[in-house]
Amino acid sequence: MLQMKLCGDLVLREKCTPVSDVTPELLKTMDEMVKMMTKQNGVGLAAPQVGITQRFLVMMNPDTEEVYRMINPVILSKSDETSVMEEGCLSVLGADDLPVYANVKRPSTVVIEWTNEHGEKLTAEMSGVMARIAQHETDHLDGILFMDYLSGVKREMLMRKVNRRH
Repeated sequence: MLQMKLCGDLVLREKCTPVSDVTPELLKTMDEMVKMMTKQNGVGLAAPQVGITQRFLVMMNPDTEEVYRMINPVILSKSDETSVMEEGCLSVLGADDLPVYANVKRPSTVVIEWTNEHGEKLTAEMSGVMARIAQHETDHLDGILFMDYLSGVKREMLMRKVNRRH
């Protein structure tokens, strides 16, 4: 049974290693991650969030509910155009055990490449909320959390909400 790692757990700050093979264990883990993500009303979950330091993630298109299982995802390009959207994270919870949110500025469009669960290399251009989810989740694979994009003051305010849990 996988367990959600929460803000403060050092595994969330580790740079993950590439996946060498698509194994039945990996696919089983990804299926479990999809269940966790949907049960908690999330739209993405990266391996470090369940304590695994390998480069894979699951994410869902909130409009179509299509699920992407991404192995070794790489963002090939990011647009110059940016947008600000509210972001939260299943690993960054407040006192009410719900995600804490903040507005984050990111590129509006990305081109991302990954290997799917069948071992096929795929590339897609994603924009809007899908670009946002792809960037948020791939950041997790490099030990980056959404709060790292906030100003010092905003990050401190966010962390005050998070720290109330302890």
